[in-house]
Amino acid sequence: MSFLRRRKRTDSSDSQINKDDDDDIQEKSKRKRQEERHKKWSCVDMCCWLVGCICSIWWFLLFLFNAMPASFPQYVTEAITGPMPDPPGLKLQKEGLRAKHPVVFVPGIVTGGLELWEGHQCAEGLFRKRLWGGTFGELYKRPLCWVEHMSLDNETGLDRSGIRVRPVSGLVAADYFAPGYFVWAVLIANLARIGYEEKTMYMAAYDWRLSFQNTEVRDQTLSRIKSNIELMVATSGGKKVVVIPHSMGVLYFLHFMKWVEAPAPMGGGGGSDWCAKHIKAVMNIGGPFLGVPKAVSGLFSTEARDIAVARAFAPGFLEKDLFGLQTLQHLMRMTRTWDSTMSMIPKGGDTIWGGLDWSPEGAYICSAKKPKNNDTVGQNGDQGLAKPKSVNYGRMISFGKDVAEAHSSKVERVDFRGAVKGNNLANTTSCDVWTEYHEMGIGGSKAVADYKIYTTGSILDLLHFVAPKLMERGGAHFSHGIADNLDDPEYQHYKYWSNPLETKLPNAPDMEIYSMYGVGIPTERAYVYKLTPVSECYIPFQIDTSADGGSEESCLKGGVFSVNGDETVPVLSAGFMCAKGWRGKTRFNPLGIRTYIKEYDHAPPANLLEGRGTQSGAHVDIMGNFALIEDVIRVAAGATGEDLGGDRVYSDIFNWSDRIDLQL
Repeated sequence: MSFLRRRKRTDSSDSQINKDDDDDIQEKSKRKRQEERHKKWSCVDMCCWLVGCICSIWWFLLFLFNAMPASFPQYVTEAITGPMPDPPGLKLQKEGLRAKHPVVFVPGIVTGGLELWEGHQCAEGLFRKRLWGGTFGELYKRPLCWVEHMSLDNETGLDRSGIRVRPVSGLVAADYFAPGYFVWAVLIANLARIGYEEKTMYMAAYDWRLSFQNTEVRDQTLSRIKSNIELMVATSGGKKVVVIPHSMGVLYFLHFMKWVEAPAPMGGGGGSDWCAKHIKAVMNIGGPFLGVPKAVSGLFSTEARDIAVARAFAPGFLEKDLFGLQTLQHLMRMTRTWDSTMSMIPKGGDTIWGGLDWSPEGAYICSAKKPKNNDTVGQNGDQGLAKPKSVNYGRMISFGKDVAEAHSSKVERVDFRGAVKGNNLANTTSCDVWTEYHEMGIGGSKAVADYKIYTTGSILDLLHFVAPKLMERGGAHFSHGIADNLDDPEYQHYKYWSNPLETKLPNAPDMEIYSMYGVGIPTERAYVYKLTPVSECYIPFQIDTSADGGSEESCLKGGVFSVNGDETVPVLSAGFMCAKGWRGKTRFNPLGIRTYIKEYDHAPPANLLEGRGTQSGAHVDIMGNFALIEDVIRVAAGATGEDLGGDRVYSDIFNWSDRIDLQL
């Protein structure tokens, strides 16, 4: 019996050992499964956990934002920056100003929204959605489709087959360019403070891609503007309108004022006194009256200063890598179908912009210390009047820094006009898009570079050589010269109406014209180019970003010569007509319509809380400049230019204008 008990105990011990071994195995297996789950969670679940945390924090902050008092952001801003001034509308409302004259806004190029009314299959679902303005979502989702629908017909300058893109209507057409980026919104809001509403404000939206006359041919836009102004005057008790054009809208409204006077069918048939009956004042903001050099570089190589820097920073990125496309080539092909760009090619030739060895601006220090806002201002500001080395601003395009700085007698040039074009590139099969540079070939490109220097007088020949289709179409709609005899019947054609040097102001002696623009920002005036290495797809010309003046005072930086302006329009273009061309009774202003210059000296925002600033002079940001808004509101409420104190000038525009030998 004792033996059986011992055996039973032994068996029990073995069983316990086996059970312990099983438990160890199970424990190890469980630990292994946990480790595997942990490893899997660290790869996938960690991302989900991170996204969940971000979303939770975002919703919590959104809840706090909606729960906080509306005045809290302003309280924080004022705690940091000090008390904020009243908006101009509120300030003038307290002074007792009230809405009087109806107001018409005329947007410029690219700031007006465009929407799709008919498109190809790739644009399915975009009916009446914005292709331009807003979020630009379609640009990123389907870039080639977007380019296709934003382009116009390269032969007619009108719609491509099966595509209808039309301007957005109403104040929303150009109040914001993109979410949070205002254009007209701040001015509209301040006008509303003194009693303006939609029936007394009108956004004269138009398709800014078209030539000005073609906006009437296709959309009857000029007729609509005429009818709306007549209606606003009639419903306001006969009070004339105050028109506020911005940027290219300035040239568009110049065209309109001649169109409305001209007899049908070319014109609107309003008669020679239409403007006198309907317009109190035209307050031009950032007006490129005589064009902008930036338009030349845009048509020549799809560049401006910012694009050139991007190309230098990441060579080849914009040409091939973005979206897997040759991006600049697609942009070039698209923008060269927009005839409106020709309206901003510099006008007046060498007489206005300077020649090989002179320019109206003469010597100018780009880094000169500016006077503070509201400092003493005279008719001729003294900004930049020191005597630095003279800049050859008249040379709008130079191939090489040495060429840009050398005297013309030391520069050997070979005329490009007789050069033989031809597609002699090695291979074009890898190109995503065909441009006119393919048709020029290597020989044509080299001939352009061998000419070395292009003044405004030869720019048109250059563009005819490199962009013949655009120039052929645009030449029927725009002119860029100076009229010898404005009474010649030739100048009754619409191609001259947007050029202030080839047309007269309307028969409206009581009307006032303002030129309102920012100063104190380096603005593109001339370029140093280089010939890029031979390639079957690249654009052969590029701004030479290595070209630099070598000193703080130099105006040559990154291949771009800068001068005083608003970052887009040089002072010379924005101010000359009101400073001299239209000042008093001249052949361009035979009735002596009163003209005023209002310059706004640029002051950047002190910190991020100020947004784009209330004293900005930048080309678009100036639309939020409190001083400009106050001037506009006072005129809309009945004030005259004399009531505003006449001219306000910070630049040297009057001296520069005097250096221009123009028959008046």
